[in-house]
Amino acid sequence: MGKKIFFASDFHLGDGDIAQSREREKTIIRWLDSIEDQAAEIYLLGDLFDFWFEYGSVVPRGFIRIQGKLAQLRDKGIPIFFFTGNHDMWMFDYFEKELDIPVIREPIIKEIQGKKFYLGHGDGLGPGDNGYKFIKKVFANPLCQWLFARLHPNFGFGLANFWSRKSRSKSPTIEKFHGEENEWLITYANEQQAQNPVDYYIFGHRHLPIDYMLKDGKARYINLGEWMNFNSYAVFDGENIQLEFFEKPAYQYTTNWK
Repeated sequence: MGKKIFFASDFHLGDGDIAQSREREKTIIRWLDSIEDQAAEIYLLGDLFDFWFEYGSVVPRGFIRIQGKLAQLRDKGIPIFFFTGNHDMWMFDYFEKELDIPVIREPIIKEIQGKKFYLGHGDGLGPGDNGYKFIKKVFANPLCQWLFARLHPNFGFGLANFWSRKSRSKSPTIEKFHGEENEWLITYANEQQAQNPVDYYIFGHRHLPIDYMLKDGKARYINLGEWMNFNSYAVFDGENIQLEFFEKPAYQYTTNWK
């Protein structure tokens, strides 16, 4: 059997109480165990953690199981690529130095087995969401990062986790598809496709498993969903890509084959 490429995002480890997050972490590790012998590469497209900030000599407490599993996979020679999301954009060099996992901060176009993939977390792309786009610029500013690093970790993590949970409390537990004209990432993918065609747009962030044919009838937009409800991921076998669900019944994700 040929090796496959795996894509996942939005684990949000740390969201919920300790028991919920721990159980989610164990589920993700079972998934990684299940794909270990099949994986040629693994792409983690952001929001692995619900919050992450690296002080000079301090990293967030917990999540040691997932870090150990990723280290094991890297020691076996399986390439892993980590894309920062809006919840873990303050990832600096810890993964690169400790786990030998490159950290990618902006969307990229990459050719994989003869197909072109547009890969990114998806936050801040497309029309709308101007408030978040402004906040993202603030969070990405080196001065703001330096100032946050001056806070004691107990206070800094407490403040960040408070705002993260407050923001999520305003969102629906399970997202719904809003139609092509109201899906910002589909709009963005259609605009990009008109300028620089690729075969697949793979994003996270949206928290809904989506497999959608774009306007040109050639490229597909895949949203990876999340691991609080769906345990969803994508797998590419060299010819085809599809969404799959680990230890969950298959969700009737949105399709529009033209």
